[in-house]
Amino acid sequence: MSGLPCTSGRLEGLRQPSARGGALSRSSAPVRRAKAIIARASEKREVTLLDYGAGNVRSVRNAIHKLGYTIKDVSCVKDIENASRIIFPGVGACGQATEAVQRMGYREALIDYLKADRPFLGICLGMQILFDGSTENGGVEGLGVVPGTIRQFDTSLGLPVPHIGWNNLIPKKESPLLNCVGDRRVYFVHSFAAFPDEENKDWVLATGEYAGEFVSTLQKGNVYATQWHPEKSGAAGLDFIHGFLDPEWAAAQPRLDPSTSRASNGVPRGLAKRVIACLDVRANDHGDLVVTKGDQYDVRESADASSGAGSSKGEVRNLGKPVELAGRYFEDGADEVTFLNITGFRDSPVADLPMLEVLRQTSRGVFVPLTVGGGIRSFTDAAGVHHPALEVAGAYFRSGADKVSIGGDAVLAAEAYYARGGVPDGSTAIEAISTHYGAQAVVVSIDPRRVYVRAPEDTEHVTVETATPGPNGERYCWWQCTVRGGREGRDVDAVQLARCVAHLGAGEILLNCIDRDGAGSGFDLELVKAVSDAVTIPVIASSGAGRPSHFSDVFRETGAAAALAAGIFHRREVAIAEVKADMARAGIPVRQSA
Repeated sequence: MSGLPCTSGRLEGLRQPSARGGALSRSSAPVRRAKAIIARASEKREVTLLDYGAGNVRSVRNAIHKLGYTIKDVSCVKDIENASRIIFPGVGACGQATEAVQRMGYREALIDYLKADRPFLGICLGMQILFDGSTENGGVEGLGVVPGTIRQFDTSLGLPVPHIGWNNLIPKKESPLLNCVGDRRVYFVHSFAAFPDEENKDWVLATGEYAGEFVSTLQKGNVYATQWHPEKSGAAGLDFIHGFLDPEWAAAQPRLDPSTSRASNGVPRGLAKRVIACLDVRANDHGDLVVTKGDQYDVRESADASSGAGSSKGEVRNLGKPVELAGRYFEDGADEVTFLNITGFRDSPVADLPMLEVLRQTSRGVFVPLTVGGGIRSFTDAAGVHHPALEVAGAYFRSGADKVSIGGDAVLAAEAYYARGGVPDGSTAIEAISTHYGAQAVVVSIDPRRVYVRAPEDTEHVTVETATPGPNGERYCWWQCTVRGGREGRDVDAVQLARCVAHLGAGEILLNCIDRDGAGSGFDLELVKAVSDAVTIPVIASSGAGRPSHFSDVFRETGAAAALAAGIFHRREVAIAEVKADMARAGIPVRQSA
């Protein structure tokens, strides 16, 4: 991937970068040549994509194709020099991005391109890399185009980090591209951010609010960059990319007037609570991948007694096709879609072609975040080839996943962690994936069940006084973590596991509850509160939703950042729009579909 083999030197006549923080270079020779290149490529509707090989770039590709443009991948320095417009998506850890750009030989060519004021859109790390540097990964050097240092959000301020979800943009100046977004929320997922100051204020197009103000969007001349993900921001994000690719279309959009924003209508702004649709996917008895749903994790129908079948279990419950259902939920306004592949793997999931294809097909038309779980661990396949967890996760990311979910292996990792005295050793899948792709890419799925005790002194585990006494009147309980699909309990409680995985580098917790699964009686609020109070990373409440008010309840009563449901959505018992309408009535910040 080195840029050297097809490099013929820098663009002739291009001025060296001006002093950092100064105006973009506009010397006549490079500007005339750049305009000629832009004109030629605009006729071809071509976008040059700088893909350095980290995270889910497939969604950016799909967004560009959906808007009717072709893609030319950067394979050498000359591709940067000849580009009419560059999109640089970055996902993962800042150190990997800066090292990759340097290793490929693109650093100087990219700086030259930016200083010449040529069309550029950086996304997430593609924005952060423009700054002087970042404190992530022990400190890394950026391109030095924008003044400032990327720093981690302050977890002592009481908000979960990473900042994950749908938040508002706060315009600082007028822009046709902001008009394309309007007042719609957009999707963020990051632990580190740039912060506005006097030195970079001429670059700041918009900010966001999360325990203070941070930079959400940059613009100077033809150079744009976003901390948020347009390719994951639904229609609003597609419109933003469209405006970047077609400035005439952007100029025709209605002007955004902040004075008439929804804030003046009493609708809460800021980070929205997320509503997530979950699809449990597994192979049925005929080998086809179907969406299913269990009751306390049992996904088979009861056999018809009149059939004379010897078994009490029938076919795998089939609630639809995964790609079609995911598309429906995107159209219905789901903030994220999660696939949990509960198929038992006989071999490495790297060879799980059906699930990888489900992700590829889904990402072509679903422009909100996709999470996938199932088999995210190290494997040795039937041929004796070892596949580390990082390779398995990479296969899912390249196929369209934004996050991977790790289940039972996290419990085993926690047992080893506490046996070492609470010290990480770098050996776990959580650590490997988080280091390479960033904490925001790692979700840990916890499957606990309630255990009652008469007094906290009766156990070493974290207990709560419960409003739902046990069968013998017990007033306290703790939640035992399980593995093997809930079939095997371990001597680790849900709070212990949550604290452990947060320390190891997980960015989010998917908190299930075996006792409530399929019951429709509401989320286990005591469990969700106990875990969300114990960690500084976002918690997704799962298991038990039966009506819209259950979502509002969990957001009012606990620190949950998101809530997830499956069966009630699959069976059309409750619509996502009904859930969001109930949340809005309760004054809970929510992303309205648009």
